[in-house]
Amino acid sequence: MENKTLYNSDKHGSDTIQSQLMPLFFLTSIFFLNFTIRIIIAPLLPTILTDMDLTSDQAGSFFLISASGYFISLLCSGFVSSQILHKKTIVFSAVATGIAFLCTGLSQSLMSMRIGLFVVGMTSALYLPSGIAMLTSSISSRNWGKAIGIHELAPNLSFLLAPIICEGLLLWLSWRSVFVVIGGTSILFGICFFKFSSVKDFPGEPPMLKSFLPLVATPSFWMMIILFSLGVTGTLGVYSMLPLYLVNEHGMLQSQANTLITMSRILTLPMALLAGWLSDHFGLKPTLAFVLFFTGILTLSIGVSTGRIMQVFIFCQPVFAMCFFPPAFAALSHIGSKETRNIAVSFTIPIAFLLGGGLVPNVIGILGEKGFFPMGFIVAGGLILSGAVIPFLLKFQKDN
Repeated sequence: MENKTLYNSDKHGSDTIQSQLMPLFFLTSIFFLNFTIRIIIAPLLPTILTDMDLTSDQAGSFFLISASGYFISLLCSGFVSSQILHKKTIVFSAVATGIAFLCTGLSQSLMSMRIGLFVVGMTSALYLPSGIAMLTSSISSRNWGKAIGIHELAPNLSFLLAPIICEGLLLWLSWRSVFVVIGGTSILFGICFFKFSSVKDFPGEPPMLKSFLPLVATPSFWMMIILFSLGVTGTLGVYSMLPLYLVNEHGMLQSQANTLITMSRILTLPMALLAGWLSDHFGLKPTLAFVLFFTGILTLSIGVSTGRIMQVFIFCQPVFAMCFFPPAFAALSHIGSKETRNIAVSFTIPIAFLLGGGLVPNVIGILGEKGFFPMGFIVAGGLILSGAVIPFLLKFQKDN
């Protein structure tokens, strides 16, 4: 696979910039839709709860169920791409996720909706490994940094635009129709990528258990799993339940809550660059500790405050939370030998999404149903805050 990737990269290096922009456009668009489908249920949650007569803990379970499907499928994605190749895996992921999300919107019962979200999690997880592989194989290596940077804008844009998309579509459509429109768009982009993109296809590599075993005995690997789980808690975990919290606990209109959340995400777009500069200037460990400390304080503060001051905390929290990932990925690359680093990423990310993006929202929903909604954010903030000491315990490969 390595030789094929390098060959394709060199070949495309001599092509025009237009030939490299086409796959970048398709992959970034598909990634944006992929991520939007996974998080857009959050700004729609108050409407879904009212329409389906659900409780807060039932709503919180949606994120755990979707994250469980994502966890299982991401671990097995290499088996799929090794059989049907990367391009077809991306197409399958986009089309199948769109169909599953469309069907979820048409679900009439809690059980069928849960099944639909589980399938959405499974199909959406297939995209990322193949998307990164296809991106680096179809674009000249000298442009990898810029291309990956553009590609990674998709999640931040999704956090920013998902509430706006919801409120815009809800002016004309029901929440079920919103699912249909977004699912249909994902299907359309998947088909267009298959028909109009001329990228070279190649197989993925199935995961090998023997490659994972050396990491099991590395304490820093388990610390990084904890850190990434806390990082996802501060971003996706908080984002998932915040609209419902603002509507149910603080009496905001859904449109007001989503507008506040959208405004709070505007400044997150340039934060990756700032986080990278801080990491280079102060070091990875102090930067991670600093980010986790302030993210924890601000998350906790959302749960103990009300009114204008709470809105200030909501505005500031994602600005710090989004600074976690650049230094965290850099730190993860220093764990273990170079042969096991890609395996470390493959196992760390799905576990972190399962815990921080699935279990945490579910717990917040359970606490909300029992009348302790603020406590969910206090507990989440306390956990993130306590994790600020962990970076100093990490042992990087270069430290040996």
